Amino acid sequence: MKISNTLRIVLIFGLILMNIGCDQVSKSVARTHIDSTEKISVIGNYIVLVKTENKGAFLGFLSTMQNPILKSIFLIILPVVVLFLILRTIIINTDLDNYMIFGLCCIIGGGIGNLYDRIVYRSVTDFMHIDLGGIFKTGIFNMADVSVMLGTGLILLSFIKRKEVSLS
Repeated sequence: MKISNTLRIVLIFGLILMNIGCDQVSKSVARTHIDSTEKISVIGNYIVLVKTENKGAFLGFLSTMQNPILKSIFLIILPVVVLFLILRTIIINTDLDNYMIFGLCCIIGGGIGNLYDRIVYRSVTDFMHIDLGGIFKTGIFNMADVSVMLGTGLILLSFIKRKEVSLS
């Protein structure tokens, strides 16, 4: 079923806003209900809530950068430009499949969620940690990070499906 371009754009912005909302609500709960010295077990020691403030990017990357201008360029200006270009691509390119659209919306929503934190709080609130006994272990992350990873997975799925179609 083909939908109108207006409805398509409304759905795109709706997906982005849902990602931002989930991220910001979860971070607000973490900020108000988890003490920075607290470790809350969700499922044994496998999934725990532990709040930290990340002053950098992924896994603290660039958190120790001393030059505030370069840090602002890499952590605020560059992400704004990239997120805008991705949004522009989704809106202009009407040939994208649903996996690609949903994936890019997740990346934009997660990116905006963490960008908002960097601008408003000068750090990003992370609060979840997974350790499956050496099989799988994460750093401390948040729902924006989950959105970005989900979006990346959906984009990969889109490429795989497109490749399967072209091989048929």
